[in-house]
Amino acid sequence: MPLLDKYAALAAQYRQLEEAGANPFNVKFDEVLSPTEAMVGGRKTLLLGTNNYLGLTYDPAVVAAANAATTASGSGTTGSRIANGSYGGHARLEAALAAFYGRRLGMVFSTGYQANLGIISALAGKGDHLLLDADSHASIYDGSRLGYAQVTRFRHNSPDDLATRLRRLKDEPGEKIVIVEGIYSMLGDTAPLKEFAAVKREFGACLVVDEAHSLGVLGETGRGLAEQAGVEADCDFIVGTFSKSLAGVGGFAVTDMEGAEILRVVSRPYMFTASLPPANIAATEAALQQLRARPDLRRRLNENALRLYRGLEKLGFELGPEPSPVVSAIMPTPEAAFGLWAALLKAGLYTNVSLPPATPRGLALLRSSVSAAHSPAQIDHAIALFAETGKGLGLTNAAPALAAAK
Repeated sequence: MPLLDKYAALAAQYRQLEEAGANPFNVKFDEVLSPTEAMVGGRKTLLLGTNNYLGLTYDPAVVAAANAATTASGSGTTGSRIANGSYGGHARLEAALAAFYGRRLGMVFSTGYQANLGIISALAGKGDHLLLDADSHASIYDGSRLGYAQVTRFRHNSPDDLATRLRRLKDEPGEKIVIVEGIYSMLGDTAPLKEFAAVKREFGACLVVDEAHSLGVLGETGRGLAEQAGVEADCDFIVGTFSKSLAGVGGFAVTDMEGAEILRVVSRPYMFTASLPPANIAATEAALQQLRARPDLRRRLNENALRLYRGLEKLGFELGPEPSPVVSAIMPTPEAAFGLWAALLKAGLYTNVSLPPATPRGLALLRSSVSAAHSPAQIDHAIALFAETGKGLGLTNAAPALAAAK
C-alpha cells in the first residue's frame, strides 16, 4: 500500500473544498496592509481571524526594534541555545518576562506550541499524573504524549470533576500536575481559575496555566486570567505565546519553583530547536513594553470583542458562552461553516473555520478573533457582512445595511 493512502479520504475532502472555492486552509494574502486589512485575490479584505489581539504587528517601536536587531546581530542564530549559545536578547527577554510576572525564572521557546511541549513533558515523568481539561489545546495533549506520565482528562471547566479525579489518585504515588487554560481558543470561554486553584491547594497538586489567549487581554496589567482571578500565587507555571498579543513568534514559561533552571537541560523541545532570531526577540520585548505602557490597547480590544459578540448575538448566531476576543459562531454542520466562510471571504471578510478534532464536542465553528486595532466601524461592517451572507445561506433572518469600513 502506498505510504500516504491512509489520507485518501481526507485528500478527497480537500479536493472538494478546492473545487467549491471554499478551502480555508489554502488562503493566500497577496499583501498585508495593516493589522486589520490585507489584499486577498486582488480585493481589500478585512481581517477578523489573525489573533493579533493588540494590533502590534505594525507598531513603529516594534518594527524599529526588529530592524535594529537584524542590522546588529544578523538574521538568525542557526542553532539551539545549548549548541550555539544564547544571544543577549534571549536573556533580556527572559528577564523582562520574569519581571512582568513577578517570577524568578523565565524561559523562552521557539514557538508557543513548543513551550507547552517542553514544560509539560519535562514536569511530568514516569509515575506522575497529568490531569488535563478535556478542551485543552493540541499542544497540551501532544506535550502529555511526549512525556511518560499517566494522563487523566476531566470535564471542561469542572472543578468538581477535577476534585473527584484527584481524590481517586490521592493514594497513588507520583506528582499530580493540573493543566488548564486562561481563555480557550475555540469558544473563547475562560476557566473558573479561582475554583481550580482551591482544588489544587486541597490536593497538593501542581498547577500549570496556559495564558496564550489571555495574555494582554485579561487582568489589571494584562498578565492574564490568573491576575484577574487573584490566584497568581497558586499557579506554579504560567505558559504563553508571543504570537497573539505580542505580535511575533515564540513561547515562554515563568515560574518561582526552586531548581527550575534544570528544565533547560531536560526539556527536549528547548534543547533541540533552533533559538529565535534576534529580530523576533527584540520585537517581542518591544511589544511587551507596549503592552505594559498602553492599557488603552486592552480596553479597546475588549470593547471591540463585546461589540462583535453582541452584534452577532442579535443576528441570532449561537456563540461561545461569554464575550472575549475569540468570538465563535456555532454552525449547524461543517458544510454550513465552509459555506459561510467562503461567502464572507468573497464579500471581503477573512475569518477562520474550526472543525473537530480541534473543536470541543465535535462542533463546527466559524471563528473570529478581534484586535484592538479594529475601528468600531470595521466591527460594524463585519457584523453587517455576517448578516448579509448569513441571510443568503439561511443562517439568519437579519440583514442590516452595510456600514463603510474605516
